[in-house]
Amino acid sequence: MTSGQVLREARRRHGLTQQQLADRARTSQAAVSRIERDVVSPSVDMLAHLLDLLGEELALEARPIDYGHDVTLLQQNLAGAVADRVRRQAAWAHRVRELQRGIER
Repeated sequence: MTSGQVLREARRRHGLTQQQLADRARTSQAAVSRIERDVVSPSVDMLAHLLDLLGEELALEARPIDYGHDVTLLQQNLAGAVADRVRRQAAWAHRVRELQRGIER
């Protein structure tokens, strides 16, 4: 969800027009419109201020991203000696080349 969508939904929840929010924020209706249409991106502080004028609080959070990697397997591989990891990777590359040659035939 974009900052413009957050602001628009909050404003509509409170039944205010863009002009009414602009009056509270001492800015223009056009400025509120540009934010809501994502033409401009307000700072976090500005978005928090506008939401505060509506009686709402901006809550940001950071969460780990799940890229679908097996972290345990990665840690296990990295725990091995470098020479073993290089040998394993070279063997893997060799098998991939064999498969590619088989497909090309």
